[in-house]
Amino acid sequence: MLNSAHFLLLFFYITKYKIMKKVMLFIPCLLFSVLQAQEDQNISAEKMNIVKTNVTAYAFRNINLSYERAFNQWLSLNIGFGTMPEGKVPFINAFLKDKDEKRFENLRVKATNFTIEPRFYIGKGYGKGFYFAPYYRYSDVSSNTFDFYYDYNGPDGNTYQIPLKGQGNTKGNSGGLMVGVQFFLTRSQNLVLDFWIAGAHYGSGKGDFTMTSDYVLTSDMQSQLKKEIENLDIPFVKYTVETNANGAKIKVDGPWAGFRSGLSLGYRF
Repeated sequence: MLNSAHFLLLFFYITKYKIMKKVMLFIPCLLFSVLQAQEDQNISAEKMNIVKTNVTAYAFRNINLSYERAFNQWLSLNIGFGTMPEGKVPFINAFLKDKDEKRFENLRVKATNFTIEPRFYIGKGYGKGFYFAPYYRYSDVSSNTFDFYYDYNGPDGNTYQIPLKGQGNTKGNSGGLMVGVQFFLTRSQNLVLDFWIAGAHYGSGKGDFTMTSDYVLTSDMQSQLKKEIENLDIPFVKYTVETNANGAKIKVDGPWAGFRSGLSLGYRF
């Protein structure tokens, strides 16, 4: 049988073991809480929101604004909206020959786009450094009622200028990938420069454009009109042409592609 001294000694060791066990369990929990609190403090110390505008897009009359929200050091979400007021097609002479450009002298277009892109930062993060961004873009392009003409070579050997009126719109959905780098320019890290190094997207577009004439077009007139429109060879867009006695219908239904590059300035808060 245990005497009182043995009992007290056993009780002491059991109590000590229980206390040490609780301390050993408590210390990791305490360390985890401290580290988590420090991490939360570091995140809360960061400015997680950025409002920006792509200044180079204004050369294309594209009025735009984007908002970026950082979730942690390596992940953020950027949402952008742009609109181009009605006006001439920017740099139309880059993809149309001079004679074809003259046929669209009073063509005016307007457009809107919406882009959503998660950004994955490598390096310092929280919106700073190099990133790659898969993205989705929605585009909507429409035109005014514009004049168009083509030269019809008649069976009598003479050339006749046939006038038409055109109008229409098209919408595109595409996905792509962009690579860029973002800098904080001031000591307070409020002023932001976002350099879109290169981006490209690909998807599908659908739309309809109609061209109507006051003349009743013969089958030969329709055939020549179809060839004239097909030979415009507008880049990055696939379209088909159908003609009738009243004019032509142009159906956009196929690939839709585009490129992105530019410089954005923003404010971080």
